[in-house]
Amino acid sequence: MREDETRKIVRENYAKIAKQKSSCCAPVTSCCGGTDRAQEISKKMGYTEEELGTVPEGANLGLGCGNPVALASLQEGETVLDLGAGAGFDCFLAAGRVGDRGKIIGVDMTPEMVEKARDNARKGNYTNVEFRLGEIENLPVGDNCVDAVISNCVINLSPDKKRVFVETFRVLKPGGRLMISDIVLLKALPDFIKNSIQAYVGCMAGAMLKDEYLKAVGEAGFQDVKIIDETAFPAKLMVSDPIAKEIIKKLEMEPKKVGEIASTVMSIKVYGMKPASI
Repeated sequence: MREDETRKIVRENYAKIAKQKSSCCAPVTSCCGGTDRAQEISKKMGYTEEELGTVPEGANLGLGCGNPVALASLQEGETVLDLGAGAGFDCFLAAGRVGDRGKIIGVDMTPEMVEKARDNARKGNYTNVEFRLGEIENLPVGDNCVDAVISNCVINLSPDKKRVFVETFRVLKPGGRLMISDIVLLKALPDFIKNSIQAYVGCMAGAMLKDEYLKAVGEAGFQDVKIIDETAFPAKLMVSDPIAKEIIKKLEMEPKKVGEIASTVMSIKVYGMKPASI
């Protein structure tokens, strides 16, 4: 697929998620069980009961593959950028960490998601959070102006991940840091998966090999690049994911093949730092 076609498909599907509250990357769909299901998903991803209870209703769609806010060591007064902010879940959690003197900027390329996030910010009376419409490959953010960048299972959807890391490096202040949760692969997927539109939107076909992912972060200029945590993607979660189920059905995959593919998918949390002198 061409890059513009990929973005169009991803944008259209996430617009549906914004309207229907259905999960994409998560192992189950939040629309089937409403708020309770989204809460259950998020607990598995590393969010605490306290965190889940502090955000506006509708902010948590049960998306993501980790909790980058928990590992970003955010400090009061910092400016934080969230790549692919969705309905604002991680932004609102980060807002509590940076306080009134801090600022949170959420960027998302889906107008429906930005509208939903802004509505959630109004409902929660968040005065230190703003949401901007834009692509993470071309961030609507100035140079050297944020202290930390977070992202949760979004960069894998980009058709130009190297560009995302270059842009992230640009907007960070010298000494700023990156803390992202994402999906990567241990080995290349079969062509019939890589060429599947549903698999791309399901955060699978667009994922990079783990070593290539880390290399791309380093080549963008980041130092001390490392994986803070990594978790295998169990086959039982893949077969319960509604998007994955559709892929399995459409491609007539045998259970053994499903397990083989699931074993190549990893959820990782990656850290990197922009040099203090540059």
